[in-house]
Amino acid sequence: QEQLVESGGGLVQDGDSLRLSCAASGRTFDNWVMGWFRQAPGKEREFVAAIRWTSGRTYYADSVKGRFFIFRDNAENLVYLQINSLKPEDTAVYFCAADPGYCSGYGCSTLKYDYWGQGTQVTVSS
Repeated sequence: QEQLVESGGGLVQDGDSLRLSCAASGRTFDNWVMGWFRQAPGKEREFVAAIRWTSGRTYYADSVKGRFFIFRDNAENLVYLQINSLKPEDTAVYFCAADPGYCSGYGCSTLKYDYWGQGTQVTVSS
């Protein structure tokens, strides 16, 4: 059974860095798109970043470009989200997701994403 498990969240200070992990299991994710989303209290879930598993091509929401970096470890079936210069407005639950389709650019934010993790909380204090 396909499963995505996020980890690495926590309480950090404004300006800190954090690396979130998503452990993918239950199938091979070759040619899938792996995405990171976040949902802040009282707000809708928003796309953050995506990576095409095989090619490693990455896509980012404009709001996080330059501070967020998505990358994967094919051998370990892990997808990471490196977050630098954290801000209080980055406080949210961060979710990992997987979709079997293809995407490019903005399209990566609108894929259905068949599988989701349970989320990991990131809280940034000022």
